[in-house]
Amino acid sequence: MKLHWSPRSPQVRKVLIVAHELALVDRIKCVRTVVDPLLPNAQLMMENPLSKIPTLVLDDGRVIYDSAVICEYLDSLAGWQLTPSLFEERLAMRRRQSLGDGFIEFLLLLRNELRRSHPSSQLVGAFETKRRAVLAALDNEAHDLFASQYSIGHVAIGSALSYLEFRFKERDWRAGHPYIARWHEKFCARASVRATEFVDDE
Repeated sequence: MKLHWSPRSPQVRKVLIVAHELALVDRIKCVRTVVDPLLPNAQLMMENPLSKIPTLVLDDGRVIYDSAVICEYLDSLAGWQLTPSLFEERLAMRRRQSLGDGFIEFLLLLRNELRRSHPSSQLVGAFETKRRAVLAALDNEAHDLFASQYSIGHVAIGSALSYLEFRFKERDWRAGHPYIARWHEKFCARASVRATEFVDDE
């Protein structure tokens, strides 16, 4: 399998964490692929017309995207180790995955906005409001994250928090959120997370 990859993409990291957890990483060849919302990658668009990563090309030529779909596919290969069998637990996993993925999406938008010569104060303020709300919600959910079966939902939330730490070091998100901060420390200690550290190679 071929994975279009960047060492600083949180969505790619989520996929690689799952691949490590499921002992599938040796079956994946990572191909360094540069994407930019203002400069569509013509070569990548031949396999993913959205010009986005991660994009997984299977050995039979089929192409899978985005990160949630790729993670589900990898888990299917491994016998659903990261997907709970009970509906209520699976529903919680899906919600956590959506929360983590949504958090990543608006952190990426916030970063892009802050890099503009004249960022919109209204837009930045809206992102900050969402950031505080997500962290408060995660702090309230930390106990359940500790207690529940480790799943793709956990990976999505952990990846989002790691990206927040990677790109917004100046903002101490852990202050005032002790429970989710403690959970994130445990997440970061996993071998799969240590093996997929972000690298800023811009």
